[in-house]
Amino acid sequence: MKGNLVDNLSMIAANPTTLLTLGGVILLVIALLRMKKVTFNARMMAHIGLALALAVILHTLKLYHMPQGGSITLGGMIPILLIAFFYGPEAGFLTGFLFGVINLIQDPYILHPVQVLFDYPLPFMALGLAGYFKDRYLVGTVVAIIGRFIFHYISGIVFFASYAPSGVSPYLYSLLFNASYLSVECIVCVVIMRMLPVERIEMTIRRQAQRSHNFKDNKI
Repeated sequence: MKGNLVDNLSMIAANPTTLLTLGGVILLVIALLRMKKVTFNARMMAHIGLALALAVILHTLKLYHMPQGGSITLGGMIPILLIAFFYGPEAGFLTGFLFGVINLIQDPYILHPVQVLFDYPLPFMALGLAGYFKDRYLVGTVVAIIGRFIFHYISGIVFFASYAPSGVSPYLYSLLFNASYLSVECIVCVVIMRMLPVERIEMTIRRQAQRSHNFKDNKI
């Protein structure tokens, strides 16, 4: 019995796809459990819907599209990042997850079911990490995009190794490929985030929420 268990664990460890499947499912379950903590209201749902619509529009304004997926856009991640900053990481995870599904439908590049997980829902969910850096918008933006990069990087090593030129390590190929567009995308997002009056927008949202809360209290 013990020998069979060791053999099974060895087979799992030797199969990167199996490990990725387990890791991806665990991360997805953890994120979904975190999302359950979100207290939804009509205003938040409206803002998430607006953010998704803006993200879809901005992702269609592509400055460059990579041959194996990935693109440089006019700040396509900004709406998701703003949701994370304004409503917290859990709301950011949810918005990123929903956008990942939409992006999969609109611009699919499918090699394997696990590759889909690591190239669509999980990397965009990682943008919710920005919510842990409230009031530090530029740092949060960079950290969130690095989180997205990590998932694409892992996917590139496992599923896109055959695209690497002869003699080039899949690790180096995935690094260069994903960094080539995400680094530019990160710079674009940082510049836009620097120009946006983020604090003023957040203050307006809080005031509207407070007015709505006071109005309900007065009616009661």
